[in-house]
Amino acid sequence: MMSAFFKSKITPVACALFLCAALSSNAQEKIGLQKAVDLALERNLTIKQAQFSEALDDANLKQAKYNMLPSVSSSPQASYNFGRSLDPTTYQYTANQTTFLVNGSVTAQVTLFQGGQLRNQIIQNRLVVDADKSNTAKIKNDLVLSVIVDFLQILTNQDLVNAANQQLDIAKQTLNRSDINFKVGNQTLADLSQAKAGVSTAELNLTNAQNQLDLSVLVLKQYMEMDPSTHIDVERPDISKITDVQTLFAADEILQTALTVNPDVKLAEAQEAIYKQGVRVAQGSYFPSLALFSQIGSNYSDANRKFLPNGQTAYYPFGEQLSDHFYQGVGVSLQIPIFNRFNAHTSVKKAKINFANAQVSTQLAKNNLAKTIYQAVLDARAAGNQYQSAMQTYQANKDAFNVIQQRYNVGLVNSLDYNTSLTNLNKSQNDMIQARYQMIFRSKVIDYYLGKPILL
Repeated sequence: MMSAFFKSKITPVACALFLCAALSSNAQEKIGLQKAVDLALERNLTIKQAQFSEALDDANLKQAKYNMLPSVSSSPQASYNFGRSLDPTTYQYTANQTTFLVNGSVTAQVTLFQGGQLRNQIIQNRLVVDADKSNTAKIKNDLVLSVIVDFLQILTNQDLVNAANQQLDIAKQTLNRSDINFKVGNQTLADLSQAKAGVSTAELNLTNAQNQLDLSVLVLKQYMEMDPSTHIDVERPDISKITDVQTLFAADEILQTALTVNPDVKLAEAQEAIYKQGVRVAQGSYFPSLALFSQIGSNYSDANRKFLPNGQTAYYPFGEQLSDHFYQGVGVSLQIPIFNRFNAHTSVKKAKINFANAQVSTQLAKNNLAKTIYQAVLDARAAGNQYQSAMQTYQANKDAFNVIQQRYNVGLVNSLDYNTSLTNLNKSQNDMIQARYQMIFRSKVIDYYLGKPILL
């Protein structure tokens, strides 16, 4: 009785818990293109490293500005001297006694002139921060493009999986007809075997297509720094609405715009400016440096005695000594470089070489961008032509297959011709799917180089 009671109470609870667990395990996070891009930008570790570099160089910039401020230092010191030593309060030697000495000073110094190095260093560090921002922007742009490329690949693979499923359905229907025709004597065993082979081939194609889809989804998870075991549901945009896909572009016009917005070029130009400023910093070593300084201090010695009116001496109090021995001063310091083993000359020479190399890097970035742009324009044009050809080929194979299928059903076409026509249809369908997404992708690449947001 008690056992039956627990069973009646526990079983529904257990079932409810099991159902919740099942629903939780099967819950899938919906990921659209914009969300995929946002998550990738938010979580990407390379971007975080670039932002850390920004923070470090920003700290260097602040320190370069702080270097224009005066420096203040204090140097207190206490010591016991044994035997013969100099008493700093009287500048006389004491012999054969232990002396306790205390002295200290506070020094302030400000650089008045240093060949412009302090100011030029501030400018250079500011340029470094700007270059870091350009580098972060480049990493973000490259990541966004990679996410979009993979997202389009997922859409392509999804369509290929759907096509493979349709092809498998056709193959199974063909096998059923062949099996019926074989039993009534209208087809041979070879025809039936061909139909079975067609089903096996379609199943293999479906397996391969599903594997490619899974791999592309895994890559997207990696871009988003997501646990590979997380189940996601990739939201499909309505590609059918993308009807006006531009594939004809003027390469010169695109290049002129891309040169002003491309992150690779902007980063190269920022680094060139850094090395140009580095030459000015290095040249500052040729000039003298002038500094203004001031100092205050005092000292104490227990060997120092105070003379009384009666001619005797008494202990000299600590506070009174510090007051009486207080001193202060102000002055300027000039350092003139005469010969420093050619260090300044070598630094300037190396800075000029780095600047010249940076100029070459900038030109290389522009040349590579030009090559990429012209190639992208040619690829977009070719992708548009390939899609048109792929659609025509698919339609022709579809019409041909419909005719052959009707004749095959009434026994006027053998299984070899039927399977050949089906293979041609399947291949042309896959080619058309891939050509469509390739055309869309090539068009979006042009938008990327123009600095436009990439939307589907």
